[in-house]
Amino acid sequence: MTQITASMVKELREKSGAGMMDAKKALTEMDGDMEAAVDHLRKKGMAKADKKSSRTAAEGLVAIISEGTTGAVVEVNSETDFVARNEKFQTFVRNISEKALTVDDKDALLAADYEGKSVSDTLTDMVATIGEHMTVRRMEKLSVTDGAVVGYVHNAVATNLGKIGVLVALESTGDKAKLEALGKQIAMHVAAAFPQCLSADQADQVALERERNIIRETALAEGKPAEIVEKMLDGRMKKYLKEICLMDQIFVMDGETSIANLVKNAAADVGAPVELKAYARVQLGEGIEKEVEDFAAEVSKVANG
Repeated sequence: MTQITASMVKELREKSGAGMMDAKKALTEMDGDMEAAVDHLRKKGMAKADKKSSRTAAEGLVAIISEGTTGAVVEVNSETDFVARNEKFQTFVRNISEKALTVDDKDALLAADYEGKSVSDTLTDMVATIGEHMTVRRMEKLSVTDGAVVGYVHNAVATNLGKIGVLVALESTGDKAKLEALGKQIAMHVAAAFPQCLSADQADQVALERERNIIRETALAEGKPAEIVEKMLDGRMKKYLKEICLMDQIFVMDGETSIANLVKNAAADVGAPVELKAYARVQLGEGIEKEVEDFAAEVSKVANG
């Protein structure tokens, strides 16, 4: 039987992130075979991860990265904000955001190489080591032919990491530094104003019809005649579209210029026409239903568990 040395245990711990006793036990069971021990620990880690996968992961971090004409934003969730402050977790999120520049979607990102393993397998190992359910929830990528993709992080906890990540894609042959400054302003607006679409023609038609029905039913319930309600609907819907469409929103920094006019007027400063091609806004935990449990119930669960 192979003698298990301290250096072997140390090497396995570095490769797997496992605890000392777990590493020593795995090496003993695998008769000193390092790769087999790594696989053994990973299998154990996957089992632990499976048990944790039903727990709500609504904390974590949003990371952004932009390089010239391409940018990406990635959301990685954890169960607690404590893990989000963990340096190892932050490094992982920042590193996979860089990998997002080289792939087209989340599935490709999960399959991408991360120090000899896939991103997905590395995340599984982290779940086993850190002890919380974690997930790469979503990724968005923007590109332009010529111009700039500019990123902004709101509530940043570290460089390019925070609670809200925004990308703005501007197409232009003009001055890149001025274009990036414009993109940063628009990205900050997007973070604050939370547009739901770029322009009216891109609005979700199902959501618009739902809003139209709400306006109609509310007005009828207030006693307004049906023919009057139908006439006022178009005006109300135009107002609603100005609230949700980025190009129609009023720039938060001056309170009077629409984003469409801001972009149009920027041509003189940039030195060429500017087109706002797309934007992406990712807010941590958005849409995740968090489980709320009172303190008494939590104590009871521990006591009876």
